[in-house]
Amino acid sequence: MDDGPTTQTPTMSVGDTLTLTPTTMAHGGEAIAHAPDGRVVFVAGAIPGDTATVTLTKVKKNWARGEAQSIETASRDRVDPVCPAAEAGAGCCDYSHIAPSAQERLKREILVGQLDKFARPSGVLTGFDLAIDLEQDTLAPLTGWRTRVRLGVGPNGRAGMRRARSNDVVAGVRCTQVAPEALDGIVGDDARRFTAGAELVVVIDSRGTRHVVETQRAQRGKRIERVETRIEGDPSVTEVVPAPAGSGTEEAVFRFPPTAFWQAHTTAPATYCRYIADWAADTYARPVGWDLYGGVGLFVPSISDALGSGAHVVSVDYSAAATRDPQPALNNFDVEVRNQKVEASIDGLPDPGLVVLDPPRTGAGTDVVEAVAARAPQRVIHIGCDPATFSRDLAAWGESGYVVERMALIDAFPNTHHFEVLTSLVPAETGNEK
Repeated sequence: MDDGPTTQTPTMSVGDTLTLTPTTMAHGGEAIAHAPDGRVVFVAGAIPGDTATVTLTKVKKNWARGEAQSIETASRDRVDPVCPAAEAGAGCCDYSHIAPSAQERLKREILVGQLDKFARPSGVLTGFDLAIDLEQDTLAPLTGWRTRVRLGVGPNGRAGMRRARSNDVVAGVRCTQVAPEALDGIVGDDARRFTAGAELVVVIDSRGTRHVVETQRAQRGKRIERVETRIEGDPSVTEVVPAPAGSGTEEAVFRFPPTAFWQAHTTAPATYCRYIADWAADTYARPVGWDLYGGVGLFVPSISDALGSGAHVVSVDYSAAATRDPQPALNNFDVEVRNQKVEASIDGLPDPGLVVLDPPRTGAGTDVVEAVAARAPQRVIHIGCDPATFSRDLAAWGESGYVVERMALIDAFPNTHHFEVLTSLVPAETGNEK
């Protein structure tokens, strides 16, 4: 008996070539398209609106991954790449071929998508309209903004950015996100040679002094503080944060080893301090502040000023390089610096009125959020540098009885897929009264 023609789902295999038109961007820098069989395909090198010839590099049951081999029809948002290192295959400026206005739009869409997926079900966004209330700020300049960079050193001793999704080094080609003076004699055809397999940390501090040190190679996203060889500059960098206009306060001076954490964008430290000072201004029943994942204590002055008279701030960070030496900027504040992991420190801290936390890319995590919320701070300002882990942290805040009061997407990483988000959270009963 003839049952008639049957319909089979087309197969896809690694190495196959498809013509695809992505419609959105995924978190992480790839575009999202759909194969003829409906499977999602993550496409490196393409952007929404492109029609691209794509070679598949990974195929799973419900999704696939590929690389754009050529762009048949260019999106209206596509521009000539502004970063030659990225054009040569480095994983640095993966948005450098996207118009700045489109970068702002795409990053907002990514953040909103992550928040809708992970955070909204917890109720943390109750009373907060993302379409209207989400603020957005792109930091200038758009190139030459990075004052500190970690470079790989290849087998031939030449330094450069890492290749996308690889530990290989793209040597001899400069990245345009880095301040040009940082790379003179470091990256390029006439650059000196370094220890093969090492990593370089290069910093241009607020005085314009360059610091170059060699460290061991670290896992991507991880920080190594031990300096193997100091090649150039002093043992400590000097960073100066200007006083807010009209504040009547003095500039803040910080000194710390080149390997300690500091915000990469030249204007980010002052920008974040300004947001915290503005959002946290209030009358607090408990004049105690927590500065969690505080690094060298950049936010301590803003926290103390927000708390007002009698303020006491505890700054916690596991980094010995960041917490070892007293900071000139903190001399006039009642601050206690603790060299501990945040999750191990909370039980021993005094009850806070204000908490500021700036966790690493992996996020604070549910345990830390719940432990902080259990101490009932009047306000929390949470800074996130990854939209997915940030959204999961917000979900934990919602489950712990907090709601978003204010939120801002800060593009402190122009021409890359990265951005940061600042949010102010308050107890739900307080938020509902506003």
